[in-house]
Amino acid sequence: MTTQPETFSDRLLGFTLPARNARARLVRLDDVLDEVLSAHSYPPPVSHLLGEALVLGALMGGLLKDDGENAQLTMQAQTRTGVVSLLVCDYRGGSVRGYADFDAERLTQLGANPSLSALFGEGYLAITFETEAGQRYQGIVPLEGDSLAEACETYFSQSEQVPTLIRVASRTGVDGHVASGLLIQHLADGEEGRERLHVRMDHPDWEHVVAMASTISHDELLDPDLSLEAIAWRLFHEEDEVRVQPGAALSRGCRCTPEHYESVLSGFSESERSEMRNDDGVIAVDCAFCARTFELSI
Repeated sequence: MTTQPETFSDRLLGFTLPARNARARLVRLDDVLDEVLSAHSYPPPVSHLLGEALVLGALMGGLLKDDGENAQLTMQAQTRTGVVSLLVCDYRGGSVRGYADFDAERLTQLGANPSLSALFGEGYLAITFETEAGQRYQGIVPLEGDSLAEACETYFSQSEQVPTLIRVASRTGVDGHVASGLLIQHLADGEEGRERLHVRMDHPDWEHVVAMASTISHDELLDPDLSLEAIAWRLFHEEDEVRVQPGAALSRGCRCTPEHYESVLSGFSESERSEMRNDDGVIAVDCAFCARTFELSI
């Protein structure tokens, strides 16, 4: 019998509680998070926010059933009045990427640990699921509550009517950045893959799952010596059965290449491309995700 190695970081872990009709995803990002954040000199509050967003993107992206090269989860937080004007991240086939645009001068006036409302003001969160078959589902909710995780819980309860609990933790230290999270959902009257019937926020099974999952601490989520399997076991070892499902390995996945941008630009007319060219006759394309500039002769 082959034993699967335990999961510690930069890989998704799924598990289900068949007797409680619940499914869950766990993730911890360290090297991948450092690589994403290294593209820009983000100040600590923005690094913390983007780390949380990348964890949420991986957790929700891990719910995609047809996780092919075209299946994608995109999360975008935006406001016209906030210090952070745009936050975007996406997940596709184990690849994650993210970017934040912010007003550096206004940010310094907020102190060390600004609240979500201080960062965004009256903003909104858009979550889009795209399937391998080309179907697209989007929900938009206000950026309310204490965290992006709370806004995502609201999305699931309002847009999909799925009771959902999300916990996210992040930390910056001398060894770099680490962020981790747990997402757990109740699929009432049926395991994953079956029709959801009679979904209730006060279902006894769901209330039990929430009580157990809520005991997770930030330190446990971030502990590099505690595997994700061990976290699932700590929370639910009293259940009759916990089915563990190793998930995708994660990597920084910016898809910017000269070929990609040439393909995009080929959709413009010659006169339109002529207006884009600089004095040297090339079109300079900036990628916000990885802070690279591509000079294209097309």
